Amino acid sequence: MTEITEESIRAEVRAWLQANWDPDMELVQWRSLLADSGWGMPSWPKQWHGKGLSATLEAAVENEFKKIGALGVARSGIRMLAAATLFEHGSDFLKGRFLRRMLTGEDNWCQLFSEPGSGSDMAGAVTRADLKDGKWIINGQKVWTTSAHHAQYGILLARTDWNVPKHQGLSYFIIEIEQPGVLVQPLRQMNGHASFNQVFFTDAVVPPEFQVASLGEGWKVATTTLMYERRFAADGVAAVPGQGAVRAGRAYEQERIETLKHNEPYKWYPQRAGRADLVIERAKAAGKNNDPVIRQEMAKLLTLYNAAKWTARRARAAQQMGRAQGPEGSLGKLIGSHISRASASVHTLINDADAMLSGSDSPMNGVIAEILVSTPAASIAGGTDEIQRNIISERVLGMPKEPMTGMDRPFKDVPKNTVS
Repeated sequence: MTEITEESIRAEVRAWLQANWDPDMELVQWRSLLADSGWGMPSWPKQWHGKGLSATLEAAVENEFKKIGALGVARSGIRMLAAATLFEHGSDFLKGRFLRRMLTGEDNWCQLFSEPGSGSDMAGAVTRADLKDGKWIINGQKVWTTSAHHAQYGILLARTDWNVPKHQGLSYFIIEIEQPGVLVQPLRQMNGHASFNQVFFTDAVVPPEFQVASLGEGWKVATTTLMYERRFAADGVAAVPGQGAVRAGRAYEQERIETLKHNEPYKWYPQRAGRADLVIERAKAAGKNNDPVIRQEMAKLLTLYNAAKWTARRARAAQQMGRAQGPEGSLGKLIGSHISRASASVHTLINDADAMLSGSDSPMNGVIAEILVSTPAASIAGGTDEIQRNIISERVLGMPKEPMTGMDRPFKDVPKNTVS
């Protein structure tokens, strides 16, 4: 049997790309070819559109794609969280129904966890799922739902049993968004964008085969989703927007149009991370790079910023060696919000009152002002700072659990912030 090495994999993918890559191909057609070849997500199992390769070899494959500018599969957004969750908890039916279309980009997804009365307390969800005539009927409300305004499917946490403690009465579903019982309303943010939505369910229908895992296992499945979400957030703590190469071809143009159409509401995402990468440039432009107080604050920020990058790299390296997911997700998420706030503070020191200005004559055409009004989101999205501290203290440091009331009582008897 031929030994699989990085060089042999590189040679194999180079030969496949040379024979198949065509920038003038239709985007979905190209991504369909990728999904069927296994080269689009080579670390996925062979049975499910992959090659069964290690994360290290997957990185080598991605590098060969980059060398010739070949487009990859649709790996962005909630669809990858849904895919990771399905791999751990989903039936073969659900994997066969959804995984391939995730890679081709034919379906967009959203995450339906948070509710008006139970944001950080995910287990306090009161959205109902009642089994009637062989189908699940959904009633309730979700909020802060990213991408719901252009999603075809959502991963939904809903209560199926009110007579057991709250963590035991939740179940996890896939729900079709484009149906009469689902109403999506965008929420306008203080930075002017509308990335999030509130979603109302009125007798929305979920077929029984769209239930993920067993009844009452929703908390366990949702925890898996959040684990991957925090890991992705930790990986992206140092991410900054880049300048993509200008390329020709039908596939490139289709991807550019799709990116503009769907990513317009998310242009502020780099700003919510604080843009620590801009502080040196801004200090020089404002003539503050020799100010001793500002230099000291910049040094603190950039030390934290680079330490977070290195921690994320160690986590990725551990994953590539096959080690179990550790606390890096929550640690990275928490340090990311610290960096966001520290960056906003440093940008304010550098730019003085001008930091609050937007428009063509403002610092960086309003980017600095957008940083100031966007950074609070970093401490909320994907689990608040308080939630991350609890996870770290209890699961990493082994400290006593935070006292909680009503944990052993039926959920119907526990006081709530909303009417159930």
